[in-house]
Amino acid sequence: MIRKGIILSGGMGTRMSPLTKAVNKQLLPIYDKPLIFYPLSILMLAKIRDVLIIVNKGQLNQYKKILPDGKRLGINLTYKEQDSPKGLPDAFILGEKFIGKNNVALILGDNFFYGQYLSSKLYECIKLKQGAKVLLHRVASPEKYGVAKVKNKKIVLIKEKPKKFVSDLAITGLYFFDNKVIKYSKELKPSRRKELEITDLLNKYRLKNKLSADYIGRGGAWLDTGSLEDFYKTSNFVSAIENRQGFKIACLEEIALNNKWINRQNIKEAIKFYGNCNYSQYLNKLIK
Repeated sequence: MIRKGIILSGGMGTRMSPLTKAVNKQLLPIYDKPLIFYPLSILMLAKIRDVLIIVNKGQLNQYKKILPDGKRLGINLTYKEQDSPKGLPDAFILGEKFIGKNNVALILGDNFFYGQYLSSKLYECIKLKQGAKVLLHRVASPEKYGVAKVKNKKIVLIKEKPKKFVSDLAITGLYFFDNKVIKYSKELKPSRRKELEITDLLNKYRLKNKLSADYIGRGGAWLDTGSLEDFYKTSNFVSAIENRQGFKIACLEEIALNNKWINRQNIKEAIKFYGNCNYSQYLNKLIK
């Protein structure tokens, strides 16, 4: 069972400059909440309570203004600064002490997931004991993504942005690994981009027939907020869902309350923390 999760919130966000010159991309708003709330909510939906957030050097104080610690959410929240982007697998090297002897989940800080049955899907994924598992999602333009070919729930081929059709199953930014991920990450050599590549790490598991797949499924959503255009599309998606249905996506306190990690008093304290705003009004409805 996976009980630890890492959110990789590094990166320079250059495609969204000049916005990201002053504020880290994961702290910019997706409709009514900072982006970082969304990946954190996914880990919380998976019942993961020990969370490490990896941030750019010099930006830690920005995060602590909105997420000072995990007490308000009933979780253990820690931070680690990254000197410079060195690739996704570097998260496991930086987080070695945090991971310890446990298995671990990794979610990218700029990925958005949504789906009616997502919670049950996540709970199945965290049951991982050996090997690795990735979450796949069918896309209309596979040439824009890293894709996987699957046979009998095992990934048999990974191709990064294929020019010719290989598969329309894109590899999302949500991964589940056994404890060997630390060792495998340390064995990797930097690519031409001078970074450790997640594809190389996944291939280590694939070559041992230890890389399995699960799917978000039809009706679910996976959105990457890497560009300004994608950012606004995701924000509009959240706005449409919340205003039509009347509930909030990625309301961290609501998830924590449903998980029985916090109580009504904690909700009242959160309302005081956020002040007089729409988010606080929603929290107030939870305890009426």
